[in-house]
Amino acid sequence: MPPPQKEPAKSLPTQKVQKDISFDFYGKNLEFDISDGIKRATFYPTNQTGIANFFDSVASSEYADLVLDIQRVSKYMNLNDWGIYLLVSKISHSIYENRDNSKLLSWFLLNKLGYAVKIGLDDRHVVLMHYSTKTIYAAPSFNFDSKKYYVFLGNSKDSIGRVFSYKQDYPNATKPLDLSMDELPILGSDFDNKLLSFEHFSNRYEIAFSYNKNLIEFMSTYPQADYETFFNAPIDKRTYRELAISIKKYIDGKKASEAMNFVLTFVQKSFKYEQDNQQFGKEKVMFAQETLFYDRSDCEDRAVLFSYLMRELFGVSALGVKYEDHMATALYIPLDGEKIRAGSKEYVIADPTYINSTIGTGMPKYRSVKPQSYILLKSN
Repeated sequence: MPPPQKEPAKSLPTQKVQKDISFDFYGKNLEFDISDGIKRATFYPTNQTGIANFFDSVASSEYADLVLDIQRVSKYMNLNDWGIYLLVSKISHSIYENRDNSKLLSWFLLNKLGYAVKIGLDDRHVVLMHYSTKTIYAAPSFNFDSKKYYVFLGNSKDSIGRVFSYKQDYPNATKPLDLSMDELPILGSDFDNKLLSFEHFSNRYEIAFSYNKNLIEFMSTYPQADYETFFNAPIDKRTYRELAISIKKYIDGKKASEAMNFVLTFVQKSFKYEQDNQQFGKEKVMFAQETLFYDRSDCEDRAVLFSYLMRELFGVSALGVKYEDHMATALYIPLDGEKIRAGSKEYVIADPTYINSTIGTGMPKYRSVKPQSYILLKSN
């Protein structure tokens, strides 16, 4: 007689366990579990003792899993330092309604991620200060032991007065905030179409491409970094591929000089000129991706876009040429025309704001003026 048979155990249907917080982060839905010690932490009393109380509560919690999750998501989304700052800020705001609690948690998490961030108190609120080796413009800053720390106010109209902080650095938190964006973050896909057009010698040209709205939103949060950051940031691969296809249908078969001048004309005539204060109410250098998106731009924005296209379409070394009140570009190519010397090389001027000018012709106003500085694009 065969032994009695048991019915195989049925596995329970898997259920998705909802995590403590979830939010949209530039088209990606993210979820995180938050330990009870973090949830209970509060800035009370509102002085240095309150900071210590908050820190003790979070430090004694099971915070390590949250730090690991932030690192995992940052790697998955290819976030640079600014993206990590935005992610940590979003997590903190999702946990606390109180802005001081939120900043204190951001301070704790960024320190645990290795960033040199200090906390301070002004006469009203907690102040978060980020160490950077490069100048960040239009942001309040404070010096500690010859290091400069910056406060990001975003679109807030708050002002920062006198801030009280501490001299000690958090152990192993030494990394400066680096705003470089040599690679783009991996954001959610939300593409829309754009058509740029211009007329030249009675001919009309149309350049079509698509752009990721999430990337435009991400870039809009950026503080005013150094020019190298904007000149060296790439365009989205899909945007560039479609842009290149649109441009190449007009330049295929042309001499290199004619093709390059076509791209110069495209940048000169596809956008209306408007200064930053008129368009945004503040100084704002745009990434090449943003210049393609907005209908208006100024000389800096066009220099960023044009020099990037020269490098990618033609493999040409390009410079940003900064004057006191103007930005042009220069190309390392064997063409005649107005030249500048940078290091051991001679570059030919090309001005994407000087309408109808060709490569080798700069604005007359600047022909006898020595540039203040040059911005070199990295090799692609």
